[in-house]
Amino acid sequence: MPIAPEGIPTILTPAIAGVVAWAFGFAPLAVLFWLVAVACAAFFRDPARSSDAAPEAILAPADGRVLSVGPAPAALAERGLHQQVSIFMSPANVHVNRAPITGSVREARHQPGAKLPAFRDKASELNEHSFVHLVGPRGAVAYKQIAGSLARRVVCDLSVGQEVTRGQRVGLIKFGSRVDLFLPASASVAVSRGTRTRAGVTPVASFTAP
Repeated sequence: MPIAPEGIPTILTPAIAGVVAWAFGFAPLAVLFWLVAVACAAFFRDPARSSDAAPEAILAPADGRVLSVGPAPAALAERGLHQQVSIFMSPANVHVNRAPITGSVREARHQPGAKLPAFRDKASELNEHSFVHLVGPRGAVAYKQIAGSLARRVVCDLSVGQEVTRGQRVGLIKFGSRVDLFLPASASVAVSRGTRTRAGVTPVASFTAP
């Protein structure tokens, strides 16, 4: 299974600690460190993904479970993004995020903030997050990678002006959190609370077909 490069230091730290513990005769401690390394490797798995969804489909940016579907905050509604789909990522999910549409990065920024539990409504506004606005040939969407109480780092690989392809790897969130996807009013949402999603595979909505 491929491993996300961002996870290599996190995996190597307990693995090396295990080698040192073994060398000094602390075998049980070494085994514990190695189990932690294996758990970290599982967390940072980065499986290949592809989708045969229709061209107008907007794909899930994250693995997890749909936490809510509803109206977007007023500030985003003013920008034409009236709907919000929130996906909660447990520590057991793949944490690599993927582009929901093909398009150009119009905005990409990082916002420091709190570490509230990711399932709380205010987490989207108050927690540390990255915000990305994508504009494609069929319309625009945006998403937030939101750090939670366990997540300690949001990794966004995109910059303004960059071109992305739907399903492309765009970053990750370390150790459990949430991704909010913002959609135009005309988009038809295809998921509901509790729906399980796979990043770059599951259609969560679609643009109005031409």
